[in-house]
Amino acid sequence: MTAQTITLGCRLNFAESEAMRALADDDTIIVNSCAVTNEAVRQTRQAIRRAHRAAPDKRIIVTGCAAQLDPEAFAAMPEVSRVVGNAEKYKAEGFAKPPFVLSEVEGRGETVVPAPFDKLRTNGIGAEIFVSDVMAAPVPPVAAGFLARVRSFVAVQTGCNHRCTFCSIWQARGPSRSLPYEAVRDAVARELDAEAKEIVLTGVDITSYEPGLGLLCQRLLADLPQLRRLRLSSLDSIEIDDALMELVAGEPRLLPHFHLSLQAGDDLILKRMKRRHSRVQAVATVDRLKKARPDVTIGADLIAGFPTESEEAALNSLRLLDDCDIVAAHIFPFSARPNTPAARMPQLEHETIKARAARLRAAAAERRARWLDSLIGTRQTVLIENSEKGHSDGFAPVHVAGSKRGDIGPALINGRGCDTLIGSFE
Repeated sequence: MTAQTITLGCRLNFAESEAMRALADDDTIIVNSCAVTNEAVRQTRQAIRRAHRAAPDKRIIVTGCAAQLDPEAFAAMPEVSRVVGNAEKYKAEGFAKPPFVLSEVEGRGETVVPAPFDKLRTNGIGAEIFVSDVMAAPVPPVAAGFLARVRSFVAVQTGCNHRCTFCSIWQARGPSRSLPYEAVRDAVARELDAEAKEIVLTGVDITSYEPGLGLLCQRLLADLPQLRRLRLSSLDSIEIDDALMELVAGEPRLLPHFHLSLQAGDDLILKRMKRRHSRVQAVATVDRLKKARPDVTIGADLIAGFPTESEEAALNSLRLLDDCDIVAAHIFPFSARPNTPAARMPQLEHETIKARAARLRAAAAERRARWLDSLIGTRQTVLIENSEKGHSDGFAPVHVAGSKRGDIGPALINGRGCDTLIGSFE
């Protein structure tokens, strides 16, 4: 039996959660936390309390980015048994039941903890903290898997060398470290052998993969002919290399949906975010992708209400939806993360941030609805992931009545219900 996992945040977390499940007993709940926004941290705390209410006899181990950044706060929660850092989440001893009894050294009041728990400390109320300096962590092992494995996430790197002013994830994940090609290839092969139909390469900043994301994809597709569907998670648009563009243009097994980390559509705000691309460069990247392959679809992350954002700057981000033909927008109201430069900048009023995020979401939803409607009457290749639902190559959600998990093939799109297309296999 394996542990139960509760995962918040990015696709990398989902891949790592699957790997961690086998490291703990079935009397354990692992909460893999997210720290991308204050709301994500709040949801992590909420998930911990909910899990304890549902299973009060199970021990709860908290790991992930929020746990790495503030282990003491999570260790202070009465529901938590142990906090495990991002560098320790791959180690079995971090999840094992302690093979020792904490004791006080006679006369000195020191806690004795035998190896390999020499990095373990307690917070004075019984919860354990197993967290080290992630900035000095080695390259982690490959993490792979996702639920029933029809779509499997394979992590190819972790960490980030960039210092965007709004982001604390680099502090939680450390510097960028790429996994060796052979390890990635073998992980992908194992997932395919386990009947995964689609592989998603993931990480914190996969376009920083050494010696290049495009070359990695080329080698995987050449070495693994059984790899029929390869998808990429979020990309830094400025780092998309020529080798990857060649695949976009000529390799149908690389699926044509690209989610870009754009964040804003105004040059001054991009500069204050310490992003490395301009508005013109973002639009040019999308233009190159669509010229290389006309059926490419674009998703993007956008932040509303960044400090000092003027109304005109906010409108520039709104216009970016059209200029980059974004059909899958993830809109984040700005959230000041502790110990980041953006938290020290002049902040906008909460109501202004909320209103601008709502305006962006409404415009993005309208564009998405038009895109989904444009697919009615067409035939789209669909992979069914669960409960008669799946996604097209362009990542449109599709419901096919009577289908089962793992079904794949062309589906006639007959209509739309809310955010899901209705299709039928022929």
